[in-house]
Amino acid sequence: MADALFESVYNPDVLSCLANLSNDEVFTPPDVANAMLDMLPQKLFSDPDATFLDPACKSGVFLREIAKRLIVGLESKIPDLQERLDHIFHKQLYGIAITELTSLLARRSLYCSKYPNSYYSLSRFDRADGNIRYKRIAHSWKNGKCLYCGATQDKYDRDNELETHAYEWIHVNKPEDILGMKITTIISNPPYQLSDGGNNASAIPIYQKFIEASIKLNPKYLTMIIPSRWFSGGRGLDEFREKMLNDRSIKELYDFVNADDCFPGVDISGGVCYFLRDSSYNGPCKIVNVFGEKTNEQIRDLNQYKILVRSNEAIKIIEKVSIQKEKTIDEFVSSQKPFGLRTYERPDADGDYVLRWNGGKGPIQKDRIQLGQEMVNKWKVIVSRVFYEHAGKVDKAGQSRVLSILEVLQPGEVCTETYVVVKSFDTEEEAVNLYEYLKTKFARYLILQACSSIMITKNSFIFLPDQDFSRSWSDNDLFVKYQLSASEISNIESTIKPMSSEGEYDVTDE
Repeated sequence: MADALFESVYNPDVLSCLANLSNDEVFTPPDVANAMLDMLPQKLFSDPDATFLDPACKSGVFLREIAKRLIVGLESKIPDLQERLDHIFHKQLYGIAITELTSLLARRSLYCSKYPNSYYSLSRFDRADGNIRYKRIAHSWKNGKCLYCGATQDKYDRDNELETHAYEWIHVNKPEDILGMKITTIISNPPYQLSDGGNNASAIPIYQKFIEASIKLNPKYLTMIIPSRWFSGGRGLDEFREKMLNDRSIKELYDFVNADDCFPGVDISGGVCYFLRDSSYNGPCKIVNVFGEKTNEQIRDLNQYKILVRSNEAIKIIEKVSIQKEKTIDEFVSSQKPFGLRTYERPDADGDYVLRWNGGKGPIQKDRIQLGQEMVNKWKVIVSRVFYEHAGKVDKAGQSRVLSILEVLQPGEVCTETYVVVKSFDTEEEAVNLYEYLKTKFARYLILQACSSIMITKNSFIFLPDQDFSRSWSDNDLFVKYQLSASEISNIESTIKPMSSEGEYDVTDE
């Protein structure tokens, strides 16, 4: 019935086309929306009192797919089709659009008319916006930043002809007052970030604010699709991560290492995930790893570690390593700017030391080095801060490189913040042995488990044990030391791409 009703309007499905557009505000493909709806108890779609809200409406795909399910589910309770449509559209489905344009698109998707008080609407309203509202909101500036979302005033204090990106749902103290009613289910794909006007398209995440505002309403169910980088990183997400990991109402979580599996053609560093929060549930979470056609499911506590380990298969390996209670490499990794030198800094005409920057090496004056003086005259192992598979895309064999650049710096050599110093030593032998250790599949596999964003940080090394670097280490040495099983070794071998003795990768299979 529902498919027949919408067939003439949605064939071909324009929302599938829109979902292929790349933008910070990513449109959700209909199949992904339906996968999220499948997590909900299906009896909801036979309940005439259930209410649904999308607080960040763009294409209207969530509301449209919910409507199709309700049209079928309520048929026995409301047999007359028009009466059923009127009940669903007027009393069960609500949306808050993020822009005026998306409000029109969402209404067109749901009501078959961008103005549901018109003749062409599937259900007539007295209001031109129906139950999908858009209200232009102003930022609340203090000291140059918005108190609600953190937007910078010099970038987003705009006139009426431009979008402010001050989303209503996260710019009020009490989001429950917007609609003034109890909502059973909140479902959305919120905006992910806002540019903060910094260098290199610097941006601040805002998706977490949509989740926090939604939880304030205490809906029975909450499901959203968001970037996965909150698992272990993300700017300003430490408090949010802690809340999520300790929220035992999160019942299911589907993680897509490669965002392309959810949003074809869209590059989202660290992948994406969607989750179901059931306010009546208190227990471990079903975590499903999705990579292409492959899935791996495990029920476990989200807060087993201080970050969320995304790979179910890695848990046993991490446990075997952790049981030996060794120090981990993160205790030695430098700060973001190991020598106080920014990415854009360049060599001098002459100098006392040598600067490693992303264009090579050159001299640098001693007085420019503001931090890390204790490491300058030591042997140092550095890695690029950029995680190689930042968008989760691997080679044809399904293998990851993890580390982009791995080098040994001699005494007197320093680097910009393009790199982090993993550890420094008094001897060349120790530095070379750490360099060889980081090339092992074992080491890069454990680093991979703590990476869910574009950057390598101190946190990326929290599972990697420190070793006695007066000797060298091979994968076989490490497999034996940590008593890994044949299947665990196979998992590491198949996940991580080999690295040559010179630190290079074979690119013939890419």
